[in-house]
Amino acid sequence: GCKAGKLLLQYSKSADKYFFYPRPFVPGTGERDVEWVEASGEGTIYSYTVAERAGPAFQDDAPFVVAVIQLKEGPRMLSNVRTDSPYDIKIGDKVKVYFDKATDDVTLPKFDLA
Repeated sequence: GCKAGKLLLQYSKSADKYFFYPRPFVPGTGERDVEWVEASGEGTIYSYTVAERAGPAFQDDAPFVVAVIQLKEGPRMLSNVRTDSPYDIKIGDKVKVYFDKATDDVTLPKFDLA
């Protein structure tokens, strides 16, 4: 997924819906026709906060934006939004995914303003 530069979501044909967070069954129905599909990586900011103070591991990044992203496919996910102007972010702003290689083993989906 993220290591390959792809944002993957689970999808159910029987329910015709995408969902996030990952699970082995379809929320609400219990069906097991779950498959992984590539998402567009596009979304809008549903809610956000600007973190002005951070723990030791993130102090150099402050202030930074933590947002709930409403993905084009429907699900919402929590992530960071990369911007030079964190106080100019607005609910409804369009975003596009990028992938942050945090370590050799961990690549995180984060977002840029579109």
